[in-house]
Amino acid sequence: MNAGSSTQDGTKTIKTVGVIGAGRMGQPIIGHLARKGFDVLVHDIDAAKKSAVVECGAAWSESLQQLASISDAILVCVGFDSELRELISERGMLQHLRPDTIVALLSTVHPKTVQELARVGAAAGVHIVDATVCRGGRAADTGTLLSFVGADKAVFSRLKPMLAAYSTDIVHTGEAGSAQVAKAANNLIMWACLVADHEALALAQSYGLDVEVLREALMTSTANNDVLKHWGTNAMAWAQDDLAIIASMAEERGMSLPQTGVVREICRSLKPRRYKLDEYGS
Repeated sequence: MNAGSSTQDGTKTIKTVGVIGAGRMGQPIIGHLARKGFDVLVHDIDAAKKSAVVECGAAWSESLQQLASISDAILVCVGFDSELRELISERGMLQHLRPDTIVALLSTVHPKTVQELARVGAAAGVHIVDATVCRGGRAADTGTLLSFVGADKAVFSRLKPMLAAYSTDIVHTGEAGSAQVAKAANNLIMWACLVADHEALALAQSYGLDVEVLREALMTSTANNDVLKHWGTNAMAWAQDDLAIIASMAEERGMSLPQTGVVREICRSLKPRRYKLDEYGS
């Protein structure tokens, strides 16, 4: 189905996509959407990104209000909890959204934040959902992201053709907020793998093994993981934020996640000396 076409049952399709945030993930997503035939309108607080956005094939919006007033769907690629609450409020863009607009949050936040914003959106006649992405910047560049989507089935169906512009895998996880749970599970495992990879390779190196030969071999074994495959490239920019959200989620459920707690503390000290195997454990 081409961007902006109609479905047989008359369901409103998405033609004009607003994107808020033109950073590391936002820019390639913007480019994929434009190349797939969507009309893309972008806003970012950093006006210096305008030229890069235009080069991606999108139009620049000077204000959130303008973007909100003409978009069929909006992707939010920035923001912590407090920023999202400000964005989706009367002071932000809420009152400027057209009825039935979909606002999809790609941000990684607490599930309850999405649930609360979904209720605010419903009262205003719009759909606030989460559409978290996994696999990182490389996958954003190649349009091979994994998208988890928390939305009702009808909204998910409307979103799916748009998400397919930059995702090769799209998974409907349930209602709004559920995609954050799926993303938390992904991140919990990813950061644990990063720590385990460091410990395994540091131990092997201390015994004189060729770490690169070992790494290649491990990728053919049961030890294989994505962080190992792309060893040396993860900047750990969001480790503490991700693990803090996971800790809060577990506490709300009365759960103890001891391994995750340990991983969080290791990541705190690991970040400034990541991949320096000679220093690990010393």
